[in-house]
Amino acid sequence: MGLGLYGTVLGRWFAVAWRIVIPTFVVLVLLARTAAAAPVLDVMAQISYVKDVLSQAGPMLSAMLFVLAGIFYAIGQVLPPDKKANFHTTAINIMIGAVVVGVLSVASDGLATASTHLLSNMTVNST
Repeated sequence: MGLGLYGTVLGRWFAVAWRIVIPTFVVLVLLARTAAAAPVLDVMAQISYVKDVLSQAGPMLSAMLFVLAGIFYAIGQVLPPDKKANFHTTAINIMIGAVVVGVLSVASDGLATASTHLLSNMTVNST
């Protein structure tokens, strides 16, 4: 027998948290930073801030996602085959997300530099 309503509610909660709560939290952190400081419209400063956030919080988030994927995989091991496949698929999807976050964290410095150069070249050419 499966987990019944508890498994369904838990699965829906994680789906909501993954798709709504986490992106909303990231947006709120970025907005709070902008609102706390003077209204900064400098694109270069925003790119630098996003780079700093990714390089600091990215590895921690990636590690947490790997742990969460392991928890999903372990839970799937004790469930019947039909539920097991769902939990394993979710674990793999979370691992893919962890890898993407890790890659973006490592590449954030290079991406910010490239974006800064691109934007500075565009502003120089337009004046």
